Amino acid sequence: MGKPRFHVASLGCAKNTVDSESMAALLEASGYLAVSDPAQADVLIVNTCGFIGPAKEESLSVLREFAETKRPGQLLLAAGCLTQRYGAEVVAQAPGVDGVLGTRRWVDIVGVVRKLRQGDGPKPVYHLPESGPVVMESPGVRRAAVQGASAYLKIADGCRRPCAFCAIPLIKGTAVSRAPEAILHDAAELDRLGVHEVNLIAQDTTDYGWDLGIKDGFPLLLESLLRAAPSIEWFRILYAYPGYVTDRLMEMMASNPRLVPYLDMPLQHAHPDTLRRMRRPANTDWVYRTIEKMRRMLPDLALRTTFLVGYPGETEREFQTLLDFVAEVRFDRVGTFTFSFEPGTVSEPLGDPVSAEIKEERRDRLMALQQSISLQKNQSMIGRTLPVLIEGQGDGLSLGRSYRDAPEIDGMVLVEGKAPIGAMVPVRVTGALAYDLSGTVVDPA
Repeated sequence: MGKPRFHVASLGCAKNTVDSESMAALLEASGYLAVSDPAQADVLIVNTCGFIGPAKEESLSVLREFAETKRPGQLLLAAGCLTQRYGAEVVAQAPGVDGVLGTRRWVDIVGVVRKLRQGDGPKPVYHLPESGPVVMESPGVRRAAVQGASAYLKIADGCRRPCAFCAIPLIKGTAVSRAPEAILHDAAELDRLGVHEVNLIAQDTTDYGWDLGIKDGFPLLLESLLRAAPSIEWFRILYAYPGYVTDRLMEMMASNPRLVPYLDMPLQHAHPDTLRRMRRPANTDWVYRTIEKMRRMLPDLALRTTFLVGYPGETEREFQTLLDFVAEVRFDRVGTFTFSFEPGTVSEPLGDPVSAEIKEERRDRLMALQQSISLQKNQSMIGRTLPVLIEGQGDGLSLGRSYRDAPEIDGMVLVEGKAPIGAMVPVRVTGALAYDLSGTVVDPA
């Protein structure tokens, strides 16, 4: 009899991807075999996302599909954010789920799967610790997800911020930073694997070390990472919190070319009244000053942000302030979401008074404005030569990303001809679209 086989479907953000990789590593270390075809698996695992309504519906849809098509004897386990928050509801809406595992004890995956396979208890099996922070480590398990020549490296999880609309503290608990030595060990291993790019992720990377009593912990961690992984060419910072992008962090980025001049800093809105209702930093003067300072220190900075439209109480005047702000600041990348009513969050008493039609119309207006800005930003790159990390090939083209493009969320660089996958090559930009660039490889000679 061969090894028992499992298949993991990972939904949602890169932080979920890391958790999926970690659970898979624990199962493989315990004698299970990972398979890419769900039909060949004995155990199906869906690592769900439950951050907002559309993510919840996608997770439930995947679970229902697996439940409807699973063969006799095949087991289905729902894991992750959605199940942590809505365990019994998930089972009710996706009949056929055999077990439920939350986010805070992902390290218990092997025990839960064994219990399911033994079948000596009632189903579904629930494993949903409701208190305490998320567990960050398991011996011998790397808290990173490698995707070709790029990797996500988790440095913390959970969040202590008071954002009124966000369910993350309900799902993950408060912020928990990984021990510096564990992060450095993982980074050194990624270096040995030949990874070119490491994307640093947490709910709030700039809050790293607060719970460990480390002052200005994130810049200190960056200094150590640069030493621990000397061959990694790009370190990318994702999910920085407004107000915590310090002068020291900016100075480090300006003086270390391996810290790519790219920053993802979700602002959520630009009108102070909306931000106060969101329980977000409402000092827009700080935002203007900080962005001006960053662009002065980092002339090639690619700045990404995220906005939430249709929040309860958002008036047309408040939304226009957001449009004016985007037109003035001219971000390189913008993600826009419509408000999703989430029971249990601080904003629950506000209800959901802005109609779906108004939300969609505002999102469309904001994205139309940003599309024109993004096109102009990309057109300004024509004639420049950029290092591009090649990730795929097809139709006589190679596909890659520049430092301006975070994996999965930003654009691509379309390169003429076939460049080696996994290589970093110099590309002269010859064309620009709203989200993508095109170009040709520069002859090193």
